[in-house]
Amino acid sequence: MNIIDRRPNPKGKSLANRQRFIDRARGEVKKALVDALKRRKVGETDGGEKISIPSRGIAEPVFHRSAHGGKRDYIVPGNKKYVVGDRIERPPTGDNGGRGGASPEDGGEQDAFEFVLSKEEFLNLFFEDLELPDLIKTRLKETEATQLTRAGYSVAGTPANLNLVRTMRNSLARRISLHRPRPHEIAALERQIDAALAADDAESAAQGRLDLEMLQRRARRVGFLDPVDVRYNRFERIPKPNTQAVMFCLMDVSGSMTEAMKDLAKRFFLLLHVFLTRRYKHVDIVFIRHTSNAQEVDEDTFFHSRETGGTIVSTALEEMLKVVRERYSPDNWNIYAAQASDGDNYTEDSDRCSQLLGGEILPLTQYFAYIEVGAEATLRHGFPSPPTDLWRTYSQIAEQHRNFAMRKVADQTQIFPVFHELFAKQREHA
Repeated sequence: MNIIDRRPNPKGKSLANRQRFIDRARGEVKKALVDALKRRKVGETDGGEKISIPSRGIAEPVFHRSAHGGKRDYIVPGNKKYVVGDRIERPPTGDNGGRGGASPEDGGEQDAFEFVLSKEEFLNLFFEDLELPDLIKTRLKETEATQLTRAGYSVAGTPANLNLVRTMRNSLARRISLHRPRPHEIAALERQIDAALAADDAESAAQGRLDLEMLQRRARRVGFLDPVDVRYNRFERIPKPNTQAVMFCLMDVSGSMTEAMKDLAKRFFLLLHVFLTRRYKHVDIVFIRHTSNAQEVDEDTFFHSRETGGTIVSTALEEMLKVVRERYSPDNWNIYAAQASDGDNYTEDSDRCSQLLGGEILPLTQYFAYIEVGAEATLRHGFPSPPTDLWRTYSQIAEQHRNFAMRKVADQTQIFPVFHELFAKQREHA
């Protein structure tokens, strides 16, 4: 049996084959992707990713010749020794036997298959199981808002969209081109016939009747208004250019926040920004840092400027509310916020934080995520450390609001798992 594929090689065929390969080996690819993400910096999410999967993970069905029977002809280039009919012994398996055995160094395992995922493939696989919580999606503005725009005319539509002017213009042009007799022409011919009859001119009257019959027949054949004349106003939905979101980054920069903690916060902020830019065409970022006072700053100052002093978290929440009221109306903006802290806060400030976050900020925002960076379970005399003041305060809020979530992050390897947990399609509350 001979199988010959005579289909033309279309443009982009290699891309389609690549997608089929990724779909076929999706399980192995996602497992390798998780391992690769542990070594990856969040700031590199704009690029692709080089991953490797076992060779067994890329196996696919193939057609091959039977080991016995049939007729085989081989043409070997450069052959000067053998002729048709000579028998060539199979080379022995071993170190020089090709696929027959494994090298002493590989432990008997097959080599891994390595390939590079493009930026789009990497982000699609990474964010495949992520989405905004279901309840929030009912309040979320469309990421691809559309508006109706005039787009010419169509020959079909609803009566409400009938364009009377264009319809009558088409009717007039058709009647003129087909020489449809006008009513005054028919009336003038009828008067001529009456005059001929009054003058006892039978020949002129007979000719007039023939002309009148022809005009009437043409008038019936060429209607005053034909379906081909009708035109309706046509509308198209086009993307609305003002789709936008704002992302607030709040961070404690007091003396208790080490550079390692700030680095964890930065990785989470960067990842959230990439996530939002895939769903909105325009995303603003507002950086608010606080100690006992809060202020809006630029990105460089936010992450690198050193501050000393105590911690009053409510000042950052108040500054966020101030910025929202001045520049980001919830009617026009989708508001998201992410807060990072080590959990320290002035004890008397807890009630104020609860009032601001639960009573004023969360009703305005689509989603608010809080991550507590640092050691997750520091041992004190052999026992885990108790929850921080801020964690206890926010835990009560999380029980009452579904658009608020909180998690702890101890090291870099937990950033991606925590992010997946916060934005999973079936997210559970802390």
